[in-house]
Amino acid sequence: MSKPLGRGQLPARWIKASELEAANAAGKSLGISGANVALMPWLNEGPARTAARVMLHRAGAPLLLVGLQDDLARGSVALLNAAVRQVDSAWITYTAEDAFAGRYWLRYALAQVHTAPQKSLFAFNDGKWFGELAGFGMVRRTWLNTIYGGDLFFPGYRQHYGDTELSMIARQQEALAYHPHAVLVEVDPDKDAKPVNPADRSLFQHRSKSGFDGRVRNLQIATLFA
Repeated sequence: MSKPLGRGQLPARWIKASELEAANAAGKSLGISGANVALMPWLNEGPARTAARVMLHRAGAPLLLVGLQDDLARGSVALLNAAVRQVDSAWITYTAEDAFAGRYWLRYALAQVHTAPQKSLFAFNDGKWFGELAGFGMVRRTWLNTIYGGDLFFPGYRQHYGDTELSMIARQQEALAYHPHAVLVEVDPDKDAKPVNPADRSLFQHRSKSGFDGRVRNLQIATLFA
């Protein structure tokens, strides 16, 4: 179900987690296709629609934005993993309802990865990690198939650390890209005071001991976010 966002018909779709799960279980395609697709999990409709409108107006490149409502309370990792399996796009962006886009944020990202074919994960400038970690990122679809068999993040996580693990694997493979002008900044005044999911932290620490199934061998990288 698609709805207009602001002036004119912007390319956006709004899909519920329950719709995704039903379609995946039935082997049904929801027809999520485009040159570039951005997936945005959300819980609060007002902020989500505002963020989507700004991202679409400022992308500077063709973009289909898909708002993903977590109506089943699955958590963002499960929601994104379910959505990725429905997307037909060479590059997939993952973002959030509290992301605020800078001008030409997507154009800069695409230009950067197109000049470096070996790069498969692009880290947006989120105002926090500055390219060290892809908190908001754009990922090459074919590369995902070699990491978790098509999932975006390791499916054991619920909310946190999926992006951290994926970024570390990309760093190990020298596949992480960054451009400071590609801005998707996280707007959450209380973010630094919020605790991370303790189960996610425990799982991350456990998986780091094996180098994330042997994918991260460089000790400096393995201990970067310990």
